[in-house]
Amino acid sequence: MGSDTITLKLTERSELGKAVKALRRQGIVPANIYERGKESQAVSAKYGEIAKVYHQAGKHHPVELDIDGKKRLAMIKDVDINVAKNTVRHIAFHAVKRNERVEAEVPVRLEGDVPAEKTGMLVLQNLDTVIVEAIPANLPNELIIDASKLVEDGDKVTVADINTIDNVTIISDSDIM
Repeated sequence: MGSDTITLKLTERSELGKAVKALRRQGIVPANIYERGKESQAVSAKYGEIAKVYHQAGKHHPVELDIDGKKRLAMIKDVDINVAKNTVRHIAFHAVKRNERVEAEVPVRLEGDVPAEKTGMLVLQNLDTVIVEAIPANLPNELIIDASKLVEDGDKVTVADINTIDNVTIISDSDIM
């Protein structure tokens, strides 16, 4: 479970539209916080801090946002990456409540020895993440699939084979390989 709290200090920003280019040149990443029924909030943080939080939290771990002293819990919903420089250009956060279930993309990992690989076969993993639903504190960092079931040509594991976790519901179709 994601028990470690990931915190990010943000400041409100008034620069909008093309004015955010100047922020990026200064090493600051613009971001927005969205909440149902409310207007979005424009914020920003230093590149190093926001990149570190993105790599720690991904889209599956809640982030404690500290906006000029006010705290909010949010999930990363969208990240704009500059592919030429491999840098974060913008992040969209979605505010969540601590006691309400949320949907998140959680990484899937094959665990254990893969008998098929020992006989020279190649194992392909089609799916890197699955969609789950849980309260933010119960969101797992990853889900595990037992790879020992992959023995012969044609063997497969599906979303239904994922080791389940209490209080976490897998939303993705159970038939997906």
